[in-house]
Amino acid sequence: MFIAMNRFKVLPDAVEEFEALWANRETHLHTVPGFREFHMLKGPERDDHRLYASHTIWASREAFEGWTRSEAFRAAHRGAGGTRPLYLGHPEFEGFEVIQTVDADGRRS
Repeated sequence: MFIAMNRFKVLPDAVEEFEALWANRETHLHTVPGFREFHMLKGPERDDHRLYASHTIWASREAFEGWTRSEAFRAAHRGAGGTRPLYLGHPEFEGFEVIQTVDADGRRS
């Protein structure tokens, strides 16, 4: 399993626009082999930004990398730079290989 995350520092006056953009965005993720789940997380508010993070679960790193080279990726990101500035800086990507999972029954894998 592989988890891909992006952190977004959203400008205070752009929070509503950012949330609406993501709520109405066609991600195309469900069409890509190896996609499992997507979450958009709302974090703490700071003086100059509100922190958000996207959290996407993939079957493997290879599945994620396939997504980044796919037509679905290009379609999901088409026009992404066309909005007014919403961010403080650029989104920050982080990728993680899952090395342990504990489920609600206490089972480990």
